[in-house]
Amino acid sequence: MVQEPPTLSSMPKLCSWTRYVLILMCAKLPQCCCWCYQDGICYTNYAYIAMPCSAEEHIIRCAAQHTAERRLVRPRAERLEQLFDISRNLKVKYEGNSWAGDDILLSLSTTMKPINELTILSLFLTAASAASILFKGGTVIAFNKQTQGLRVLREGSVLVENDRITGVYDSTPTRIPPRTEIVDIAGKIITPGFIDTHRHGWQTVFKTMASNTSLLEFFGRYSSFVAPFFWNATDIYDSQLAGLYEALNAGVTTSLDHATHTWSKDAAEAGLQACIDSGARVFWGFTFANITGLITIEELYSVFRNMAGKTGLRSSPTTLGIAYDGWGPNPNVGEINKIMALARELNVSVITTHSLQGPWGFSNSPEDIHALNYLNISTPIVFSHASFLTPTGADLLRSTNQYVSITPESEMHYGQTHPVAYSIQDQASLGIDTHITFSTDILTQARIWLQQARYERYLDVLEQGKLPASNPMSVEQAFLLATRNGALALRRDDLGGIFVGGKADLVVWDGDSPGMLGWVDPVAAVILHASVGDIDAVLVDGKWVKRGGKLVARGWPEARARFLRTAKRLQGVWRGMPLPEAPAEFNGSPVVHPERVDVVRGPGDGYGNVYI
Repeated sequence: MVQEPPTLSSMPKLCSWTRYVLILMCAKLPQCCCWCYQDGICYTNYAYIAMPCSAEEHIIRCAAQHTAERRLVRPRAERLEQLFDISRNLKVKYEGNSWAGDDILLSLSTTMKPINELTILSLFLTAASAASILFKGGTVIAFNKQTQGLRVLREGSVLVENDRITGVYDSTPTRIPPRTEIVDIAGKIITPGFIDTHRHGWQTVFKTMASNTSLLEFFGRYSSFVAPFFWNATDIYDSQLAGLYEALNAGVTTSLDHATHTWSKDAAEAGLQACIDSGARVFWGFTFANITGLITIEELYSVFRNMAGKTGLRSSPTTLGIAYDGWGPNPNVGEINKIMALARELNVSVITTHSLQGPWGFSNSPEDIHALNYLNISTPIVFSHASFLTPTGADLLRSTNQYVSITPESEMHYGQTHPVAYSIQDQASLGIDTHITFSTDILTQARIWLQQARYERYLDVLEQGKLPASNPMSVEQAFLLATRNGALALRRDDLGGIFVGGKADLVVWDGDSPGMLGWVDPVAAVILHASVGDIDAVLVDGKWVKRGGKLVARGWPEARARFLRTAKRLQGVWRGMPLPEAPAEFNGSPVVHPERVDVVRGPGDGYGNVYI
């Protein structure tokens, strides 16, 4: 039975957890002082709310509400030890009478150290959220599972309880759970979060340094075959975390990360920890690849197994996957069998591969994997790019329900092109790829791809000397590629849409912004007119990661400062590194320079420089 909370006058201005005598002072926020834990109930003397909570939840609530004006009054040693038993993985340092750290009660590393010495804790990266949230009075772009299409609700509402959507209404519901936070979204649009099915998040630090680079130059300068000899684990952590915050800010709530940074145990652990700490939903694809002079695939088996036991992995939205590019044309069958045995044993969430045929000479095609009897399995396999997909490969994708990830900007920028991808969109999703050279938001990819697919289909008609009578691709189709199709590629029926039972990964758009003002069709407003700056709020797993147009992850300010230090050091190394010479041929194809465009009249062409 819930007890009556203490009166305001009777409650001390402190936070007391009676079992462990934890006392936190917060003079700057007396109205939040504070949560009192007693008999399994958390009380607050501010709102007079009583709610069930565990001891661990109580600590989190305390940490989320106080400011830098706090200290821990000397507890008895044995009780402090009990506290550490509960939070043994927090790595919080107690010094004298104080907890070392800044805004998140943590001692953050500011020097180059292995990731196991970093003291980031994902539990404290976001503020504590209400158990239920009602978004009311806005326009809801919901998903209809029966039609597999969209359903627009004007002045609708979405109820979130914990990590799930439990109600989608065409008006404001009359019955809602007690203590529900009510968020008025009148004039706003609420959509599912975007899903990115191909990215390399660890490379964030190279942003703007490779703006005119070619794919061959990328391999010889920025890839995992070069970086390991200059990067350490802290660099990986800082770069990966900053990249994920960038994606969250852009409304990308789910990412499939082809994690090519797994060249050592420390580097792999750093990237995975950054995913966990970010609060994003990440399908982290541990990469099995031989790197000359550093590590072999044989040595990576034990590293991968260790990743499966990573602290905090199971309680986060991040899941473990596999990335592998050795399927063909001359596969090491024994190696593949070992990797797939690990995939089955550890029940990985996804397998992904770079698929690039044609003149590039790579393969990893559906035909290659099908020949090894691994295509028609329960685990999703995502083929990134698949630029030269054959009709046989397309048929195999459809018959085995496997998907490709189209990365429009990347395939345009790096010359992979996408001559046939617009004809396989029923088995396609959208990805970002190497976002150091372009935007990291799926909104931009959806917009570019929409117009590219239209262009290709229009061209088919025009080349016959005819005129098109209708538009070959709709904004709703682009929206589905950016959301629901990503979920289907990952075989996650609870993602990619607003529907009862779905995960509460949501984006709220400011419909009154200059770019969106006057909208009527909310789908067109988002796909054709919105920008990342119009995103008012983002939730992942029912937790706020952006609100009021700003990231609210508690770790973001410190992560930003660490990233800038890391970027300055590594960018300095790369600025002094000579550009690699282009080979005469690559995988049997001659390498030539394409004709440059000319934007300047007279002498010169205006190509200019890279200003780094």
